[in-house]
Amino acid sequence: MALLLSTLFLFLGNGLHGLLLPVRGSAEGYSNEILGLLGTSWATGFVAGCLIAPKLVMRVGHVRAFSSFISLIAIIALLSGILVDQYWWVGLRAVTGFCIAGTSMIIESWLNERATNESRGTIFSFYISVTLIGVVGGQMLVGIVDPSTTILFMVCGILYCLATLPTTVSTAATPQPLTSVRLNLPRLYHNSPVSFVGILMIGIANGAYGTLAAVFGSRAGMAPNVIAIMLSVTIFVGAIIQFPAGKASDRIDRRFVLAALSALAALAAIVLIILQPHDPMTMIILVAVYGAAANALYPIAVAHANDFASADEFVQVSGGLLLLYGIGTIIGPTIGGPVMTLFGPHALFAVTAMAHVLLTGYAIYRTRLRAAIPADERENVPNMPVSASPMSTPESLSLDPRSAPLPEQDDSEIPEQPAGATS
Repeated sequence: MALLLSTLFLFLGNGLHGLLLPVRGSAEGYSNEILGLLGTSWATGFVAGCLIAPKLVMRVGHVRAFSSFISLIAIIALLSGILVDQYWWVGLRAVTGFCIAGTSMIIESWLNERATNESRGTIFSFYISVTLIGVVGGQMLVGIVDPSTTILFMVCGILYCLATLPTTVSTAATPQPLTSVRLNLPRLYHNSPVSFVGILMIGIANGAYGTLAAVFGSRAGMAPNVIAIMLSVTIFVGAIIQFPAGKASDRIDRRFVLAALSALAALAAIVLIILQPHDPMTMIILVAVYGAAANALYPIAVAHANDFASADEFVQVSGGLLLLYGIGTIIGPTIGGPVMTLFGPHALFAVTAMAHVLLTGYAIYRTRLRAAIPADERENVPNMPVSASPMSTPESLSLDPRSAPLPEQDDSEIPEQPAGATS
């Protein structure tokens, strides 16, 4: 519970910080390109953190590393309110992404260490729920206080500092060293071309929307509280739709489900471009349809890749796809910002629609080249973190019920450590 409480405060800060920057930046008159680079910078730092952070944690220990990462995040959140400068924000955002990867990996590995074969599924689901509640709760804070002041930046700093307390005072034993997953592009593509291309397209679409949706809302004249509701609804409906979408893909060819959902996301985006509704309720409904379809794609694409992989390859395949998704989230905002500048705020959905159309066409094309795995031989799709939320780390894959069984733990063999012990 101490770890999950730290997780809640961490993602409350993430949700608030991630939405506050584009809203405040838009009010400051920053260009779409710069605001897009905020997302690109964060995703680049996050991917780098997934690759480098385990080495840092192994050098200084989990508790010291966690405290250091959180301290940097809190400092950056406060500096962002002091140094209201677009170029400073882009650079600081990369450091935030790197540190968020480190803190998330520490929490996830710690939860995994305490899980048993019987409890890992429950812990996995509870962990996902806590992250979603945190992100949505943080986003809703934007509508409570005027984002043009420094108050919300200070609230971010407070939330991040609160995230350190439950973990640093916990007496639980620290986990085993973190693992890292290498990205093997040829192997990933050979395993499942649809998943390879699909995850990249999903990353591009979700990266563009996740970073620039607040900018779109601001440019379209929405109030900060309406923008927060719009983004929160996207996450909620994405979480709800995953279960029926996953069940459907367990019964029929997953590629047809991917194609159908991608087509629905593209259709919703095209309708938004054509209608350009000014009524907040109409906008939220259309965005909800978009979010429901777009956020259900990632777990189905991962499950499709694992249909063609052996059980002991789950972490390697899923971890590689996760890093590939990170590459897509770097590309999406980089493209989305200039497109919005050239064609207006609603052009953001042209970027997402193009990615989803490409995924739809490629998934249908591949059904003609490769037979589907029989339904009774597939792994069920568990609920996964929605891709609109902060990206998972390779450590979270160990918590997924589809990964290899954990060795049984004997709590009597776990040594008690003083509060604040490093390793």
